Amino acid sequence: MKTNERFDASLYNISVRKGDFDGEVLFEARIKELPDVAEYADSYEEAYSLAIDTLETTAEVFLEQGNVMPLPIIDEADYSGRVTLRMPKSLHAAYASWSESEEISLNQLVVNCLSFSLGQQFGRNHALGFLKSTMGSQHRTDFIPVDVKKKPVIKLVGQKKSISLYGETEKQVAYG
Repeated sequence: MKTNERFDASLYNISVRKGDFDGEVLFEARIKELPDVAEYADSYEEAYSLAIDTLETTAEVFLEQGNVMPLPIIDEADYSGRVTLRMPKSLHAAYASWSESEEISLNQLVVNCLSFSLGQQFGRNHALGFLKSTMGSQHRTDFIPVDVKKKPVIKLVGQKKSISLYGETEKQVAYG
């Protein structure tokens, strides 16, 4: 499987420094977004090239495994924190009314809504990536819908836990 065409390893924060490592003078390349990665080489260019290769390989492996590759960290100094936003008058009125009822500024309400949305998206991606990585050995990525009004019947059959919902046949849920 090929790395995503839009992936650009050069956007990641790579630092290269010369140092004495185990009695040998080498160049060490580190990637800020992947703190456990360190590449060592005889020259600055070679260390940097190894870090780029590691990023591309990691992205390819993450893609194959269905994991989420960490995004490049963008220096906050490049952003003022100020955004001009245009919206329909009706939406402006609705948000203004909501912010008054919450006794906070309109700006704070919009920041709260944007933060919630970003956190929800990050949480969903993180949770799905975690679930896929923990369930990968079972090759199962489908989930059983559960109706909270009906209590499922869970049985332990040997090493497997099974669940029966709504009179359906039993489905394997997890290994016990």
